[in-house]
Amino acid sequence: MPTVEQAFACVRVCQMLSDGYQPIYVFRYNPNTKTVFILAGVTESLEILVFSSGQWRFNDDET
Repeated sequence: MPTVEQAFACVRVCQMLSDGYQPIYVFRYNPNTKTVFILAGVTESLEILVFSSGQWRFNDDET
């Protein structure tokens, strides 16, 4: 289960994406890594990771 901090951070990130008219395609919690993965964007894919601490960052891995 996501933490409370993580849940609030997800809402804030999704609100920011929505404010910028960015569609959200994938929203997934990974119980192994305890992170939430968000895939969004129209012309450029935005990959965002939300950690259990409530911190988040763009996933810029070139894999």
